[in-house]
Amino acid sequence: MSKSLISRRRAFRRGAFAGSHEKVVSAETPLRALGWKPFFQQQLSLEELTDCEPLRVMAVHRSQIEVSGERGDEVVLVNGPLFEDAQEKPTVGDWLLLERDSRRPVRRLERSSLFRRMAPGAKQVQLIAANIDNVLIVTSCNDDFNLSRIERYLALVKEAGCRACVVLTKSDLLSEHDQYREALKGYRDLPVVLVNALDRASVEPLRDYCRSGETLALLGSSGVGKSTLLNSLAGSELAATAGIREDDSKGRHTTRHRALYTIPDGGLLLDSPGMRELGLADIGDGLAAAFSDISELATQCRFADCAHQTEPGCAVRAAMDAEELDERRVRNWRKLEREVKRNSQTLAESRADERAFSQLVHSALKDSRSRKNRI
Repeated sequence: MSKSLISRRRAFRRGAFAGSHEKVVSAETPLRALGWKPFFQQQLSLEELTDCEPLRVMAVHRSQIEVSGERGDEVVLVNGPLFEDAQEKPTVGDWLLLERDSRRPVRRLERSSLFRRMAPGAKQVQLIAANIDNVLIVTSCNDDFNLSRIERYLALVKEAGCRACVVLTKSDLLSEHDQYREALKGYRDLPVVLVNALDRASVEPLRDYCRSGETLALLGSSGVGKSTLLNSLAGSELAATAGIREDDSKGRHTTRHRALYTIPDGGLLLDSPGMRELGLADIGDGLAAAFSDISELATQCRFADCAHQTEPGCAVRAAMDAEELDERRVRNWRKLEREVKRNSQTLAESRADERAFSQLVHSALKDSRSRKNRI
């Protein structure tokens, strides 16, 4: 047994395992650069420290996933129990444990954060990415700018517990940006940065979000310049780019699948396809945090089930009448609340149907075995 492993086990027995992170994974190791943190280190058992190796999921394809670790990049086939549950199977950003010799996936480590959405036209959740530290909500200084969409993204980010920043791209196409800054000034503690994504000097203020070992996600619709921004932050052409339609400022999907990219100065960047639909479910806390001003007012309403329309003693309605609260913002809050409730109920019903079907199959198999035994 190596001296390093013995020292790690002794530290574990002393209850100092959490504090020994820097001894196990130093700042110079590939794992640290890939975002390995004490949160993940503390999940490993003594046997796993010896027999397994952690790797980060960099990209997910239909039949295989790309992972990266101390040995570099490799491919893992998508098969086995780990990949059978749609909600539990690995997604981009996850950490997997692989057996050192066989390279067989053993398990997925618990996530520090998870981004997901209701799959368009389906009754299930689609995983977007895991273990993200910071998020750039990217929109552009043109017809794409939409406060309701920004609030939707912000609710998702708040639920995951990540640090957020709104990035306004294509700032070079306009000489006056006051209307965009004015529209966003009411959002508490939400940084706003205007950039020309083609100019690397212009994106320098964003480098604080992608320091060594930090994982940064870019969220936004197609054509806002996410891939261009990624390339400028990375200092190289990592992602393909394309133009937008001038008549409606809409873009084309240039990113075909979600993938993590490492950048020379440290940090990882997640590039993902533009999402025209971002259905929300099970994000009650994130929604309350994104609309914290309205949520606080709602607690002051006379009735606990106040719909904030014509009820007497409604604090939200009073703030709107006094022009202290934007009516559009309240309408969007109510709309998202209804959507979250509806989608959460749909998920609950879908899970109940799955459990009922599983019980039916189990009962049928049990009856079949009983008949065979009688025969």
